[in-house]
Amino acid sequence: MSMPESQQAIQKKVVIAACFGTFLEWYDFLTFASLAVYFSVLFFPADDPVAALLASLGTFGVGMIVRPLGAALFGSLGDRVGRRTIFMVTIVVMGVSTVCVGLLPTYEQVGLLAPALLLVLRMLQGLSVGGEIGGAAVYLTEHAPTGKRGLYTSVLQLMGPLGMMASSLQIVALQYLLSDADFKTWGWRIPFLLSAVLLAISIKSRMNLHESPVFHQLREKNALAKTPLRDCFRDRQTLGRMGLLFFCISAGGSLIFFSAQVFTTVFLKTAVSLPAAQASGLVMISTLALLPATVFCGWLSDRIGRRPVLLTGLISGAIAIIPVFQGLLHYGTLPTPDTTMLTLLLLVLVVPLACITGPQTATLPELFPARTRYTAVALPHNLSAGWIGGMSPFMVTWLGVQFGSPLAGLWYPTGLLILATVIGLFFLPEVRDRPLDQ
Repeated sequence: MSMPESQQAIQKKVVIAACFGTFLEWYDFLTFASLAVYFSVLFFPADDPVAALLASLGTFGVGMIVRPLGAALFGSLGDRVGRRTIFMVTIVVMGVSTVCVGLLPTYEQVGLLAPALLLVLRMLQGLSVGGEIGGAAVYLTEHAPTGKRGLYTSVLQLMGPLGMMASSLQIVALQYLLSDADFKTWGWRIPFLLSAVLLAISIKSRMNLHESPVFHQLREKNALAKTPLRDCFRDRQTLGRMGLLFFCISAGGSLIFFSAQVFTTVFLKTAVSLPAAQASGLVMISTLALLPATVFCGWLSDRIGRRPVLLTGLISGAIAIIPVFQGLLHYGTLPTPDTTMLTLLLLVLVVPLACITGPQTATLPELFPARTRYTAVALPHNLSAGWIGGMSPFMVTWLGVQFGSPLAGLWYPTGLLILATVIGLFFLPEVRDRPLDQ
C-alpha cells in the first residue's frame, strides 16, 4: 500500500528543510575557514604577520571548541521544548552571525574591537553548528519511513561536501573576477552577505514544518525529559552508547572525511607538488563520486543492516589510508604524473567514507531512547568532531614534522580507526528499524 500523498508531502518538506539548512551551516562554516588567511590581515595587527595568522586560525578553532557547548545547550532544549523550535533557532543564529561577519569593520577602522566582534560571531557560529548537526539527524530520522531510514536520511550527509564545493567554487570565482586588491578590500564580504539569501530560503522552508511525530507523542503522554543531559549520564546504556558514538561512529566518520576530502588536497599540493588547480580538480572528482556512493550505502544499510556497512567502512578505512597516500606520492611525483592512477587512488577512499556516512544519519537516533535522543546524539557527535576530527590537521602536520615524512602523520587517523574498529566489533549493536517512539 502506498503512503498517503499528504504524508509524502510532509516528508519531502522535511528533507528539503533539513538538507538546505545543513547545507547553509556547512557553507557558512567552511567559508570562514577558507578566508581565515585574509582575516589575519583584516582583523588583527599587521606588524606581526605570523602572530596574526595564528590568531586568525585560533579564532576559527574557537568555533570547533564551542560546538559541544552548543550541542549540550540546544540538545537539551530540543528534548525539552521540541525539535522543530530548536531547528529554527540554530539556523537563525548561524545565518545571522554569518551575515554579520560580512558587515564587520576591520582592525584598521576600529582597532581591537574588530577581532573581538569576530570572535563573538565565530562562537555563535560554533554554538549553532553544535545544535544543528545532530539535531537535523534526529528530526529527519524521526520523520523517515520505517524500512527506508538509511536511504531517506543519507541525503543529509551530502550537504557537507556540497557546502564545501559551493563555498570553494564561489571564492575561486570571486578571486578570478576581482583584482587581488578589490577582493582583499571588499570582495571577501560577498560570500557572507549572500548567506542572507540562503538564510531567508531556509527559514521559509522550516516555518512550514510540523513538530516531530515522536516528540509530539512524548508530549501527549507527558513523558518529556525535564533534565535530558543529566538523564543521559545517569542511564548506563545511554552513556555507553554515547561513548560508542564518540569513539567509534562519529570518530570514524570525521577521520575518514578529513583524510579523504581535506588532507588529500593539502597533500597533493605540498608533498606531491601538483599545481593547485589540478590537485583541487582531482579531489573534486572524488567528492562527486561520494554523493551517489553515500546514498547507495544508506540504501544498503536498509537491506543488510547498519552494523555490517559501518564496520566495512571502519575496517577498509584503517587498511586503505596509508597505502593510498603512498600511491599518491609515487604516481604524483613521476616525471609525468599519472592522473589516472591518482584519480583511482582517491576513489578508493570514497568507499570507506560512503560506508560510514551512508547509514550514519539513521544510526545515531536509532541508538538512543526518544526522551533524551537529541542530547545523546548531539553531544558526543560534536565532541568527537571537535576533539578527534578537529585535531586531525594539527596532529597529522605535527607528526609529519617530527618524523620528517609527509606520510608519518597518517598514523594518527589510521591508529584511531583501528581503535574504532575494535570498539565497533565488540560493542556496535544492530539498530536497523528500531522503533523510534521508545
